[in-house]
Amino acid sequence: MRRLILLPLARPALPLVLLACALALAGCGDRAAAEPAPRPVFVVTPASGDDSGASAFAGEIRAREESVLAFQVGGQVIRRDVDAGAHVRRGQVLAEIDPGDLRLQQQSAQAQVASAEAEYARTRTDRARYAALVDQQLISRSQMDAQDAAYTAAQAQLRAARAQADVAGNQAGYTQLRAPRDGVIASREAEAGQVVAAGQAIYMLAGDDGREVAIALPESRIAAFAIGQPAQIELWNRPGVRVPGTIREIAAAADPQARTYAARVALADDALEGIELGQSARVYLAAATPETTLQIPLSAIQPGVDGAKAVWVVDRAEGILRSVPVETGAYGARSVPVLSGLAPDALVVAAGGHLLREGQRVTPVDRENRPVQLQAVKPAAVK
Repeated sequence: MRRLILLPLARPALPLVLLACALALAGCGDRAAAEPAPRPVFVVTPASGDDSGASAFAGEIRAREESVLAFQVGGQVIRRDVDAGAHVRRGQVLAEIDPGDLRLQQQSAQAQVASAEAEYARTRTDRARYAALVDQQLISRSQMDAQDAAYTAAQAQLRAARAQADVAGNQAGYTQLRAPRDGVIASREAEAGQVVAAGQAIYMLAGDDGREVAIALPESRIAAFAIGQPAQIELWNRPGVRVPGTIREIAAAADPQARTYAARVALADDALEGIELGQSARVYLAAATPETTLQIPLSAIQPGVDGAKAVWVVDRAEGILRSVPVETGAYGARSVPVLSGLAPDALVVAAGGHLLREGQRVTPVDRENRPVQLQAVKPAAVK
């Protein structure tokens, strides 16, 4: 029978093991106790600056009254008296076509009037003579009725001849193209020697009465603008200088291709000095409804509780994030109006909201990556 002999095991170095465990636990405790550094976040304010809630639209200075000038009759242009850019007065002759054929037509019409007058005089005399004979019963009543009909027909022919003569006289006067009002010739479309048709454009006249800016309003936001709404106009050649104006008209239908609504913004009468036709301008329009006063970027919107919308707002006192539920309006191309739930001076996180969490400590920065002051600096006490 074999005997099992148990050999003594080597005693482990318990002090060393316990020391290593203690060091490991101490290291883990230090890492858990270390607070993470505040995370920088890009923030915006819903109402910052004078242009908060305003949109800028590029436009062109135009005249309030723009008229296409054309001859009412066709013919060959024999002279052209003004060029583009010339200032003209009402009634001034601008161009003339050859009046030869129209004068001949006028003479023909006058000859027809003379013939009709002679025929009318003859029938009137015959009618008076036949009336005397019918009283003496020397002619029949039917013969008298025939003379009455001839007299009436001659009278009508005379009226028609005189009307045609008036038309021919008017057409002879249409050979001269005159300015209907004071203004500036914006463009010229014909030259001397050219044969033009009736109604063909010869000049574009921009009237002196008022100046406007022609702009196009987006279809997605057309409900936010109205006639009479105030505006600010800034010329490209005068940056930083804005003049007042109002929306005078908005097209009833959108352009079928651009899907924009043509609009005219009238400039104030006391702001027309130095403004020339064709200048480029930028029109600043604030939405007509108060709910579009506060605007935030689309990227700031985050999902809230029960399908609601929310935004991350930096607590100015503690420098941590708070999820704030908001009510928004119709989405725009790059921004969305905030109807309720947000203060105008709130610091709203504009990007990266899906990587943030409630109560996280952050460092707000602006678009230029500059730190944003959380609390207002109190003024020093006056000694």
